[in-house]
Amino acid sequence: MNTQYDFKKLDVGKLVYVRPVAVEDLPEEVQDQALGSKHIYALHSADGVRLALVKDRSMAFALARQNDFAPVNVH
Repeated sequence: MNTQYDFKKLDVGKLVYVRPVAVEDLPEEVQDQALGSKHIYALHSADGVRLALVKDRSMAFALARQNDFAPVNVH
């Protein structure tokens, strides 16, 4: 449990954060494409830039991995 880890070696450029987004908080043109969903999932880069919006959490993780990113969940 007390193993040290050198976080300087972590490549944050390959991390993406997956979080739920309320459809009502999105622009109207995006809401129209949500097809009745209340929540969709956003993928964000380490510096907070939104990279993609997808239908569900599993799709978000699959998309990240297909593009050689390491997804992490954000609450």
